This record gives sequence, structure tokens and C-alpha cells, in this order.
Amino acid sequence: MARQLRIEYPDAYYHVTARGNERKDIFKSEKDRVKFLSYLESAVHRYGAVIHAWCLMSNHYHLLVETPSGNLSQIMQHVNGAYTTYFNTKRKRSGHLFQGRYKGILVEADEYALELSRYIHLNPVRVGIVNEPGDYRWSSFQEYTGKRKTPDWLSTEFILGYFDKSPPTAQEKYCRFVNELIGKEHESPLQQMLAATLLGTPEFVAAIQEQHLDCKSPDRNLPALKQLKGKPTIDQIMEITGRIIKEDEKLSAKVAIYLCHRYSGVKLKEIGSRFGVKESAITQSSKRLSVELGKDKKLQNLVTELGNQLGLCNV
Repeated sequence: MARQLRIEYPDAYYHVTARGNERKDIFKSEKDRVKFLSYLESAVHRYGAVIHAWCLMSNHYHLLVETPSGNLSQIMQHVNGAYTTYFNTKRKRSGHLFQGRYKGILVEADEYALELSRYIHLNPVRVGIVNEPGDYRWSSFQEYTGKRKTPDWLSTEFILGYFDKSPPTAQEKYCRFVNELIGKEHESPLQQMLAATLLGTPEFVAAIQEQHLDCKSPDRNLPALKQLKGKPTIDQIMEITGRIIKEDEKLSAKVAIYLCHRYSGVKLKEIGSRFGVKESAITQSSKRLSVELGKDKKLQNLVTELGNQLGLCNV
């Protein structure tokens, strides 16, 4: 079963959502919502979470969370676990409350924190519960606009700091920033995320890949990892194939050609140039090995092992 790729490190930012199992309500009363907020508060004090924005709908919630200690999983296990226990005990039920695990999207804060906070605060407007975000009680928008006292567990300074040094002026500008999209067609910032895991500039994505993904082993249950790792290069294929099939150079070349042809995305001319053969020979060699794979289980296992080494989960 496919899992979401978790990327955790100190000072990371995430847009976090969780939905009720079978899309059923997870908040049935005012007390439920107050209780959930109390678990956000305890996550701040106990696990060092920084909550920048929140919105509680009937069957799901949205959070913008920062993790100075790089411990999102620990934070969310506490919040969702404690709330599920409370909810089940109160209603004398058992079983899952949430639909799978939470969804945490790693965010480049300087590029997307403002847009995501606006997206979060406009949630009740988008679904028609209220006409303006300030009319909705169960989000952090009223704290951002000075209509409600900010609790010590909610951090508004980072986002408001983009608007002005003076809190009242920043609050006024932020209110205009959010309200200017009411009634207008606009694209969700989440439409720009990559592999349902990352939201950021190409430079941010490349840095995350280099620092946190290149060391991860392939996993069939993590399709996002395969997508983020991208296609293997000819050099990577030749190096790994040569290392694993080092005692049979002829077979090593055949397998390398096959993998380059099927998975590198490189043109036949370039592959042929690297192996010293014509373009047509690349196609023919790849077809012949494909036929052999259907007959030779040992060879099939060998190529599968190579595919795993290269992050090719479907070889």
C-alpha cells in the first residue's frame, strides 16, 4: 500500500491536513474543537511545534506548522492520537477516526507561507459556510486581524512580519491581502506541489533532494520518492550495472543498454554513442533482452535488483 514520503529536518515548515475516515465529521461540537486546539497547545509546549495558522472544518483541518526540532511525526502522533482517544472515549466508539495518516507537505516558507496562510483562512469561504473569513470562529484569522487575543501557542509574527513592523498596520494589510481573493477565481498554491510532497522553487526542491532523498533506498510503497528522484543517468546505470555484473562484461553491457533504453529518457543516438553502436542496435538489443527476461528467472531477478538500486520501482 502506498505511503506518503516523510521528509523531516529542523526548522522545516509544513502544510498539514487530516480528514475524517470515510469523510465523516471529526468535530461534532464546540467542545470537540476546543479540545483539539488544546492538543495543538500541548504540542507546542511539549514537542516544540510552532503553529503559524490553523482552520478546523467539520470533517478535516488545516495547519501551517514549523518544526524547530525536525519532529513532525512526533507532533502529529500526539495531536491526532490524543484527539482520537478523546473522541472515541466521549462517544463510546472504537477504531480509526482519521482517514489514514495525516498529509504533510514540506513547504519553502519564504515563497509560500503567505499564500498558504491565505488558502487556510479562506477555506470556510470557499465551501460557503461564511461570506468572509473574519466571520468564521474556528480559524486563526481573527487572531491575525486583531479581533481576538492571540494565545501563547499561536505564532503570527512570522507571517505578519511580511506586511509591516507595526502589528496594527500589519494586521490591517493582512486582512486586505486575504479578503482580496473573495469571489475571485484563483489557483490553490497546492496545485504547484511536486509528488504530493514538496512545495517550493526548483532550487528548494533540488536542495531537499540532495540533502534528504539521495541517501534513501528505493521503496515500492513510496511512489513519491521515485518521482522526486527522477530518471537515472547513463553514467549511473553503467556504474551500478558494472559493479553488480562485474564478472561478465558482455552481459553487463546488454543489461545497461536495456536499462538506458527503457528508463534514462536519453535519445538513442546518445546511448549508442556511449556504447559504441548504432541507434538501431540499441533498440534491437533492448528487445532481445526483454524476451530473455521472460524466460530466465535468474536474469529477471538480477535486473530487478539493479532497478531497485537505481530507484526504478517498476522494473
